Amino acid sequence: MSLNKGKHIVAEIEGVRCTVVEIGLSEDRTTFLKDLLLHNSYTVKSEREKAKDGSSLETYILGVTDLLFNPVINIYQHRIFRKDGKEATAAYWNQSPADPDLPYWHLTP
Repeated sequence: MSLNKGKHIVAEIEGVRCTVVEIGLSEDRTTFLKDLLLHNSYTVKSEREKAKDGSSLETYILGVTDLLFNPVINIYQHRIFRKDGKEATAAYWNQSPADPDLPYWHLTP
């Protein structure tokens, strides 16, 4: 779930019920979000997505074991922090090439 969708999805990842953070992630994006969430003391689970026929896809699903977690709420309420101690902005979360310290209301779509 990217920051443009506020829907709360719960799924079983690695045998544990988790709140889905994002679906269809590349390996690099999975690593980035996993490191960010681990730094913020969340227990993170990820696994390769499965096709309808049961084969593994090249994309990942990422979730946290905190069933009340919602990335949209946590980012905009300034509850997620980067490794340098600053707040993670929407631009930082989305890995936007724009300045990560620029407030979200100054970003143009």
